[in-house]
Amino acid sequence: MNGFAPTFSDRWLQAVQAVGHRPFLIWEDSDGQVTSWTYEGFDALVARTASGLSRMGVGPGDAVHVVLRNSPAFVAVWLATVRLGAWMVPSDPMSTATELRVHMARTSPVVGVCATDRADAYSRAAEGTPVRAVAVAENDTTLEVLAGPVVTAEVPHRPRPRDRAAVMFTSGTTSAPKGVVLTQANYAFAGDVMASAAALNRFHRQLVVLPLFHANAQYYSFASAISAGASVALMASFSASGFLAQAARHQATHASLFAAPMRMILARGAHMRDDLALIHCWYAQNITSDQYEELSLLLGCRPRQLYGMTETVPAVLTSRDIDPRPDTMGHPTLGCRVEIHDSAGLPAPPDVTGQIVVGGRPGFELFDGYLDDPDTTAASFSDGWFLTGDRAWMDSGGHFHFAGRSGDVLKVAGENVSVVEVEATLAEHPDVLEAAVVGAPDEIRDEVPVAFVVPLPDHHPGEESLAAWCAERLAPAKRPRRFHLLPELPRTSVGKIRKFLLTENPDPNQSSTPGART
Repeated sequence: MNGFAPTFSDRWLQAVQAVGHRPFLIWEDSDGQVTSWTYEGFDALVARTASGLSRMGVGPGDAVHVVLRNSPAFVAVWLATVRLGAWMVPSDPMSTATELRVHMARTSPVVGVCATDRADAYSRAAEGTPVRAVAVAENDTTLEVLAGPVVTAEVPHRPRPRDRAAVMFTSGTTSAPKGVVLTQANYAFAGDVMASAAALNRFHRQLVVLPLFHANAQYYSFASAISAGASVALMASFSASGFLAQAARHQATHASLFAAPMRMILARGAHMRDDLALIHCWYAQNITSDQYEELSLLLGCRPRQLYGMTETVPAVLTSRDIDPRPDTMGHPTLGCRVEIHDSAGLPAPPDVTGQIVVGGRPGFELFDGYLDDPDTTAASFSDGWFLTGDRAWMDSGGHFHFAGRSGDVLKVAGENVSVVEVEATLAEHPDVLEAAVVGAPDEIRDEVPVAFVVPLPDHHPGEESLAAWCAERLAPAKRPRRFHLLPELPRTSVGKIRKFLLTENPDPNQSSTPGART
């Protein structure tokens, strides 16, 4: 079976051969300097990097730890690792030493590549381990510190589809991160599916502002660009005030965002431009209908919502280009199998909330399992379906509507309360930028909803206003019993809310107001 699936290494080599003279990477560094490579030009950099890693002891089946912000070095090390038949362990460069030590202990990398300005911290984290630390400047475009001589007579290792290509640690928004094992076939499948879903071709250009250590930038942007022979404009980091200017400057046609960065763009007071080339923008997580319409005008295209996880590889649900809507995740993406199952594991009828399940073969259409955790891996599958833990319902038109994580349903005096519904209601308040809702213990009702609210700039929603807004729109059990006003919500580096950090003891300098009680 392995021989019938493409590898990510295949996809890269095919792109170099087919469109070698065309642009691949346009890099804008933190100082605004721009460097460009064609596919052939960057492949030469990848070959030198692969030779350097090989001389450091990296071979087929070995791990390479990558702790870098967006940079040419990240892309070159990633593709060089793929070429060698080794596998990448990308970590958030803002991780603590403790977090990095855990990643190293669980993956045993041969080499760790970090940034020069964080080399001391990385060396401390790696102390006592056999990992060889190599520091590279994130604005470096030559990568001489990583380079080795390229011997053309050498026959490179040809990776197989089921060979491990990466281990990505999930964001840990609700629990300890799990190591998601991904294969060569996984990346090829992600690229092919996402390129097709976005109608991407060699004349298009992806704008990447999200961090490369995350699945979104890897699956939806880079893998799809390589599959289609398109180019990528890579920014050092996301800038809410500079996003539209970057898109225009690099004539990007495609982009990918989360809801939080999109709200940040709106909050910075962005203005319409007439020099944008954007025709497509993916986004994940909900935004309000008003925010959606305003963003559509700013971007010059109607963004398309998607749903996916690190484990599902491509986005398995995507809003259709002909009729994108902000209130739905869309339909199953072409090439993906998605259903909603009830508590008995049977397909749920329309308008009935159940669990999202995804069909596919581990290591091909789905991730290859959790690192060194066969019990959790087995518990995540049932009758060939991956159990996402996310809840949704499907309307009569076949649109999937998100209803939260399994833990996002509170039991308030015996009634089920979706925190997603309460959050969406609060987000519609004219003074609110965004909100998060968690459950708090209650002696009478078992648990009650508690809201953490981020106001719009220069807006000051008060207790009465928030409580009255909810009272007009939500049944009594759904109304937050308390409101906390915060300048921002705790997030992962890609914008996901880390709800386990929300407690009812916020910063004492922030406001806390009791909500309406029934």
